[in-house]
Amino acid sequence: MTSAQLPHPPAPLAAPVFDSHCHLDIMVGNRQASAADPVAQAAQASAVTVDGILREARAVGVTRLVTIGYDLASSRWGADVATRHQDVYAGVAIHPNEAHAATPEVLAEIEEIARDPQVRAVGETGLDYFRDWATKEDQHASFRAHIEIAKRTGKALVIHDRDAHDDVLRVLSEEGAPDVVVFHSYSGDAEMAKRCTAAGYFMSFSGPVTYKNANYLREAAQVAPAELILVETDAPYLPPVPHRGKPNAPYLIPLIVRCLAEVKSVDVDKLCNSISSNGETVFGAW
Repeated sequence: MTSAQLPHPPAPLAAPVFDSHCHLDIMVGNRQASAADPVAQAAQASAVTVDGILREARAVGVTRLVTIGYDLASSRWGADVATRHQDVYAGVAIHPNEAHAATPEVLAEIEEIARDPQVRAVGETGLDYFRDWATKEDQHASFRAHIEIAKRTGKALVIHDRDAHDDVLRVLSEEGAPDVVVFHSYSGDAEMAKRCTAAGYFMSFSGPVTYKNANYLREAAQVAPAELILVETDAPYLPPVPHRGKPNAPYLIPLIVRCLAEVKSVDVDKLCNSISSNGETVFGAW
């Protein structure tokens, strides 16, 4: 990514790490960005490619990534890209904001795609009470269905949780959580991090942990044990400081890792090793 619209790459990490959650399809323009999504528009204007994203990520020590689906089209696309790129895994699901589209037929196809060997997660699914694009009734039904798909396929469950912490945890308890649960772009406080730790849920920290007004996230990161921490970009969204307002990309992961290492008072290389080990626990060996 060489466009002036995009951030300069940070200093490379000495130990390899990976991006546990990004949206390659949006970055490369497989889904055309709307006028209401200027960040995605800027990323697409830079004419990035999957090969280019992987190359620039590797240059700073980010050697692998997981591209995440949010509807049927992006799930199909991600599974196909993961099959063609050995450094990419995929997650497939219907996003809670699209829960009205989670018909039995669509969910059956999501489950079929989830059985692909390069698909290592069911997600992102969950609950979003910030937006009202789908009713709570539809969101809960879709979330519960995805939990069952994750259990039947033996894949990790990747959760989108926005302003719905208590209900997400309650549904997981009621349904019985899959063996591996990841809270994508973790947005809870330290108290919730304790609850996640007790349940063995992974917490994936993204760009907001670097934001000045996000002390609650740094407090949560302090509480979260190293063996339950992942990092992600959610690219092209949620870029870390000092790049807010610009498109995000996997090559910016080092900024998040270094912030977490400082917050937790641990060596950056040691944290990278923990994250890489956690990644294999969650998504399997690369």
